[in-house]
Amino acid sequence: MRNINLRYVDETYDDQGVLQTYSVHYPDTFNFAYDVVDDIAANDPDRPAMVWCNPEGEEHTFTFADMKEWSDKTANFLEAQGIGAGDFVMVILRRHYQFWFTALALEKLGCVMVPATFMLKEHDLEYRLNGASIKAVIATDVGDIADIVDATLAAYPCPTVERLILVNGAGGGLTPLDGTGNPVCDEPRGAALSGPAGICAAPAERPGWVDFNTGVREAPAAFERRATRAADPMLMYFSSGTSGNPKMVLHNAGYAIGHLITAKHWHNVRPDGIHFTIADTGWGKAVWGKFYGQWLMEACVFTYDFDRFHAAEILDLVKKYGITTLCCPPTMYRLMMQEDFSAFDLSSLEYSTTAGEALNPDIFEFWKQQTGLTIFEGFGQTETPLTIGNLTNTVPRPGSMGRPVPLYRTRILREDGTECDVGETGEICIAMEGHPAGIMMEYYRDPGKTAEAIRDGWYHTGDTAWCDEDGYFWYVGRNDDVIKSSGYRIGPFEIESVLLEHPAVRECAVTGVPDPLRGKAVKATVVLADGFDASDELTHELQQWVKEQTAPYKYPRIVDYVDELPRTVNGKIRRVAIRESDAEKNIDGLV
Repeated sequence: MRNINLRYVDETYDDQGVLQTYSVHYPDTFNFAYDVVDDIAANDPDRPAMVWCNPEGEEHTFTFADMKEWSDKTANFLEAQGIGAGDFVMVILRRHYQFWFTALALEKLGCVMVPATFMLKEHDLEYRLNGASIKAVIATDVGDIADIVDATLAAYPCPTVERLILVNGAGGGLTPLDGTGNPVCDEPRGAALSGPAGICAAPAERPGWVDFNTGVREAPAAFERRATRAADPMLMYFSSGTSGNPKMVLHNAGYAIGHLITAKHWHNVRPDGIHFTIADTGWGKAVWGKFYGQWLMEACVFTYDFDRFHAAEILDLVKKYGITTLCCPPTMYRLMMQEDFSAFDLSSLEYSTTAGEALNPDIFEFWKQQTGLTIFEGFGQTETPLTIGNLTNTVPRPGSMGRPVPLYRTRILREDGTECDVGETGEICIAMEGHPAGIMMEYYRDPGKTAEAIRDGWYHTGDTAWCDEDGYFWYVGRNDDVIKSSGYRIGPFEIESVLLEHPAVRECAVTGVPDPLRGKAVKATVVLADGFDASDELTHELQQWVKEQTAPYKYPRIVDYVDELPRTVNGKIRRVAIRESDAEKNIDGLV
């Protein structure tokens, strides 16, 4: 290890090893692909960068030298396709290893990578392709996303799209298996692609599309450094809100440096370990935990190219690959809680983290009992790296997302811009002096939303919380999720945490419904645990349960029982979908 991260940070610690001050710096020419990945490849070429596998049986270990070689070849291939500096390129590659080749290659070329989920439909794609003036789409042949792209381009004018590039994704967990667990398919996939000659070995054919794998394999391996600027756009995500079209969140190269604190002081990755963040590459959490910060720490990441989350399957991987640090959303921890932990060897795990949603205390306690490990919660957004967290060598408080990280000056503010008192709920805001590294450049092509979010010297996150006397932040909810009832501001998280402690509740989501007297009434949408059935008696019991454990005005006046909650592909509960469904059904608080 060469401590590359120390080139870019100044940091101090107290006597207990807790981070006290932290600042970052980087040259105007900084480029993560050249200055981090290629540097490691040149000076420590055999250092493992990623262990990659899929349910089909394919497995590869990529060194940093491999990543340089394949990203150079990919850059040459893409340049030959007419893709160059300043172009916006949409990348829909699930968890295929080609995503990492592509991400590095696009940065080397000075392009803007626009990751997207494979779950998009025609309307979603049309908005994204035209909204960002996408020049090329690089998509997987796994699933139906290539069909969706073709249908979109046939139905809607997308004049900027000049090139479609298709990746053979080797199954991506969708290949049918026979009784012995071997892939059943007509083309060479899965285990047939394993081995030294297997990288990008299988072609993909589709009318109107260029074959990525063949093109990259045939491309020259030598790629000379291009002149790029750290201040130029590098990465853009579409971030869906509770209403309206998704916002286009634009980042420059400082975003990569901003994630050093994510990996070093929150994930606690180390160069001789292997880190597993469970996230699809279409979402920002993937580069939080499988790319920038981890490789700045010269650490190895683990990627499992699966389709559907199965807790037992994931837990088995911990022993098989010796996973040392793990990060996944609270939902996935909750699904793991339903497994028999005595059947799994998790002894290699040294550290656990979570983000994406607030961590309910029952998960925290369960994981501690079963593994001996504390879950260190963190908070950030598509617009930011980690901004609040329980950092290494600190003592988390169950249910708290931690303290503000010292890279940013973070406060809880009232609507008038003044700072909230201890215990008072307000909006989490980040001071914007000097536009700190990692905070978005802007909402692309939307100066109005940019001005709404970045104003009066602060970035307004839209998330609410309160702070205790020791500086720990406690999440309340999105501004749009907070329920205003009879003059009270009620955060869904607190009620959900109480309900989840009842044995009948496996999962739940709390939302507000219109109420002519109260403004909004509290509604709980509940997935029941095995052995429990919905009834008026159970509803009354759950209501009393909440009344006894928190302020009575917070109890759910409506309890709706469902088989499952609506979620994003990353497992976040989509409360907006529940509210929209309630509106269609004209559900209100008249009970």
